[in-house]
Order: sequence, then C-alpha cells, then structure tokens
Amino acid sequence: MLNLAVALALTLTGMALLLTGERLLYGPTLPDRIMALDTLYLNAIALLVLLGIHFDSALYFEAALFIALLGFISTVALCRFVSRGRLFE
Repeated sequence: MLNLAVALALTLTGMALLLTGERLLYGPTLPDRIMALDTLYLNAIALLVLLGIHFDSALYFEAALFIALLGFISTVALCRFVSRGRLFE
C-alpha cells in the first residue's frame, strides 16, 4: 500500500513540476515567474523526499535540504534585485 501511495505522489509531483515549468516559461509577468521558480524548487524538494522514501536512502533527504537552502537564498536575492535593481547596497 505504501508503494502505491508513493508512486501516486511521485506522479502527481511530476505533473506539478511540469505545470510549474510551463508557468516559469510563459508567465505573463515577472512576479509570476518568480513565484513559479519558488514553487519549482519546492516541488523538487518534495520529489527528492519521495524518492528518498521510495529507495530508503538518506542521500535524497540531504540533497533536498541543500536545494531548500539554495532555493531560499536565490528567491530572496531575486526579489531584492527586482525590487531595488541591485543586490548589494
């Protein structure tokens, strides 16, 4: 039963990645694209956690933590660049 749930979650997360990628490429405005990028890295984290559960490996969880750290920093930097026009003061 767990394998079926993980397989379904992997499928739905993959579909979410595709739809988010479409929004990232064809978003009408820049804030839409920034939010799509933020959602894309969250979906990637979910996919890595599900793969870690499926393969019973801690390496996927460590990769998910690394992506979470980089995703947060990149989102803050991108929002700051868009709002102020520069990263550093």
